[in-house]
Amino acid sequence: MAGNSQRRNRRTSNKKGAQVGSGGKRRRGLEGKGPTPPASARKGHVKNRVANAKAKQAAARRPAPRRGGAKGTAELVVGRNPVVEALREGVPATTLYVQQFIDSDERVREALQLAADRGMNLMEAPRPELDRMTNGLNHQGLVAQIPPYEYAHPEDLAAAAFDDGEDPLIVALDGVTDPRNLGAVVRSVSAFGGHGVVVPERRAAGMTAGAWKTSAGTAARTPVARATNLTRTLEAYQKAGLTVVGLAADGELELQDVEALDGPVVIVVGSEGKGLSRLVGETCDVRVRIPMPGGAESLNAGVAAGVVLWEAARRRG
Repeated sequence: MAGNSQRRNRRTSNKKGAQVGSGGKRRRGLEGKGPTPPASARKGHVKNRVANAKAKQAAARRPAPRRGGAKGTAELVVGRNPVVEALREGVPATTLYVQQFIDSDERVREALQLAADRGMNLMEAPRPELDRMTNGLNHQGLVAQIPPYEYAHPEDLAAAAFDDGEDPLIVALDGVTDPRNLGAVVRSVSAFGGHGVVVPERRAAGMTAGAWKTSAGTAARTPVARATNLTRTLEAYQKAGLTVVGLAADGELELQDVEALDGPVVIVVGSEGKGLSRLVGETCDVRVRIPMPGGAESLNAGVAAGVVLWEAARRRG
């Protein structure tokens, strides 16, 4: 009945009473939130957006820290003879894949023994899987996997020599595309007390299985660095106090007349056919020719580097 105030649960006032059990929310709401942050720290404020933009610009100008050298790509050595030869020469393979139900011979047994002695991973795989891995190459049931080579930074080669109290002796290769030549140079650098090899990042041989094999294991202790731009790398070496000596058939000095080999030096070797590129040749402090009384027109990169490194080592005593 309208106006009956005796009805149960009927509100007789518009005032809202205090709630019981608020959990202290009202008390916390009355507490202060501390001083107001500056405008540059308040999200959404125009000064905050300006500060963030300046921080991004500064980060873009700041050089990124070096974290080791660049890495190459993983490589597969395929076939019974190549795998056995690679393992004999100390190529740093990490995994040996063996075909299931393979017809074992001396090469297979030797590969398995070498892999076991070195603690390599041994993986058994069906023939279709090995065919897929090798893109249909004639793997003969044996495949060895080599992890990506971790290249040094060119600056690290000279820095390590100076830290040891020695004058840097470095070989840089310009346009050398045969991995065997690279391996031979690494072996000569190791034999004559050099401090490393520099190769360009593009259009040049890298540390493949072929280079490892030719180096006869010396690549494990002789660093190879990769340069994004060889000309700029040579200029950086010059600023660090190294003399850049380029080998050229028409060089102005003969090898025995070059005094720079006694001190910190970079020996630049070009390909046998094309020699030094124009920019690299112009960057060299001196261009040197190797006397060849036998009448040969040129030497390959591995042999030429070995001759100059021997002369440098002789003078350094």
